[in-house]
Amino acid sequence: MIVSNGPRSAQAENPVGPIPDPISATGDRFGPSHPIPLWSGRPPGAIGNGPEDKPRLYVFLPDRPSSQTSVLLLPGGGYSAVALGREGFQVARWLNAQGVAAFVLDYRVAPYRYPVPIDDGRRAMRLIRARALDFGIDPHRLGAWGFSAGGHLAASLATGCGKVNDQEPHDNIDRLSCRPDFLILAYALTSMDWPGVNRNSLADLFGPRPDPELVHRSTTQFAVSADTPPTFLFATTRDPRVRVENSVDFYRALAEAGVSAELHLFDYANHGCGLCGGIPALASWTSLLRAWLIRRSLMPASAPLVPVPASDYPLWPAGFDGPGLRGW
Repeated sequence: MIVSNGPRSAQAENPVGPIPDPISATGDRFGPSHPIPLWSGRPPGAIGNGPEDKPRLYVFLPDRPSSQTSVLLLPGGGYSAVALGREGFQVARWLNAQGVAAFVLDYRVAPYRYPVPIDDGRRAMRLIRARALDFGIDPHRLGAWGFSAGGHLAASLATGCGKVNDQEPHDNIDRLSCRPDFLILAYALTSMDWPGVNRNSLADLFGPRPDPELVHRSTTQFAVSADTPPTFLFATTRDPRVRVENSVDFYRALAEAGVSAELHLFDYANHGCGLCGGIPALASWTSLLRAWLIRRSLMPASAPLVPVPASDYPLWPAGFDGPGLRGW
């Protein structure tokens, strides 16, 4: 099923070779071997001083940029872990191969509670914009791409970030906007306030006895407005972990608010496949995304055409630590 409230066009795909290995660094200063801490000192709200208490940003810069567009990747994990490999590093390399810069966020998860993971996402957006010149990107062409619970984080940024900080700034970086310029949601958890919510994610984010008012405020489709950025959504209709109504309800809210959006639903049962290259029934979803990025002038049609890897990276790559390792 394909639903759109914006213009549509076809775009062919032609593989050009393998995507590079995810663990190699992209340069002397950036790459998976050189993560950037979100804060120079102790992170706000830290409950310890170990790797699990220090959110960090992994920078993936393309060898040959095709545009100044960039994407903050927010892997899923139910707010108890972060799928840094499959929904982070692998996706970043796919974007790099097409000339697009990517940033993978390893954010704090349970026992950290709301709003800490959301604040980590806000800080990441602001930090990327603050260092846009270093990264060679346009701070006004920065999107957020969230998977599963990372989709809730991404949607929270898209619906809950104004142009100024609504809290006391930690430093000058916090004075920048944390709102993404476009939004990509893959099998996203967007609703916390209905009977079909994923109970594990609800408890990991809000604790065992969530405040109903806070849960309602954190249900992102209720916060959609005309200021929400253009959005692309992908989901499967028989997702066993996050019900498809999450994507449908968020899309409906976008349409009612007059926001340009495109929703692709596949009659399949899957959750957590990332780029989904090993599933023939789903592998075309990234071609639809690429076409959407080109139509919105976020990626040039001349950007290299690359295949989606048939093999998934592990959920958590060997040899790495960080907040998202906690739940694996």
